[in-house]
Amino acid sequence: MLRHTDGKHENRSFARIRTAVDAVRFLDTVGFCVLFPVRNVPLASLYYAVAKHRPTGWDKYAQLIWKWKDELPKKRRAFYGKYFKSRGSFLSLKFLPYFLALHGTAVPASDAEEFYKAGHISHDALELWQALAKHEPLATLELRHACKMETQAGNKRFKKAMLELQGLLIVTHSGTEQETDAWASNRFDLVTRSFPVQAAQACKISVDDARTAIAVKYRTLYPSASPAQIARLFGWTKAQAVIALAL
Repeated sequence: MLRHTDGKHENRSFARIRTAVDAVRFLDTVGFCVLFPVRNVPLASLYYAVAKHRPTGWDKYAQLIWKWKDELPKKRRAFYGKYFKSRGSFLSLKFLPYFLALHGTAVPASDAEEFYKAGHISHDALELWQALAKHEPLATLELRHACKMETQAGNKRFKKAMLELQGLLIVTHSGTEQETDAWASNRFDLVTRSFPVQAAQACKISVDDARTAIAVKYRTLYPSASPAQIARLFGWTKAQAVIALAL
């Protein structure tokens, strides 16, 4: 079984990454990965690809990939957001359409109300979606203000709703903005606006084809992965994983 503790899911064959261009090349190779290794998430991490060892602290490699997780989505070289198990994740431009098709979220912001009425998102998530559609990319404090979520309780609602939207690939991280004297704030944008080409491609992909492409890619990277492991990672049923691998 692929486990966080044994590191079998890390891509050891890839040459050490030194630049943002190298990082994009790595993402294009693996298709999807996490920023840092995550327990019980059997995926390659950008950190290991750069450092060639597991994290031991906030070292120079952590600082480097932290910069890239802001830079790459802002420059539209890859999707970055809290996706796999609500942790920092990258999706390559090639595989983003498949994941969008899987969730059925390559849709215009005008469909947000329908998503809410169908029970796919909360009302707070609806408000954030509509605010981003109206105001274009916004930093955290600006977005909270636009949705009247400035209080401590509002911040909790904001974080929960933002996880919803990133988990459905409706919202992407899009760099940072210095709103206060403290750490720079995350800046968010709609995936369909940041990645219009990939969103258009997603509209031509069926859910079954998307699931097959993702499963086959994962099995190519990890030949010993079982349908049950694939189902757990991507949130599918075991039957869905079996069918995807059989197609």
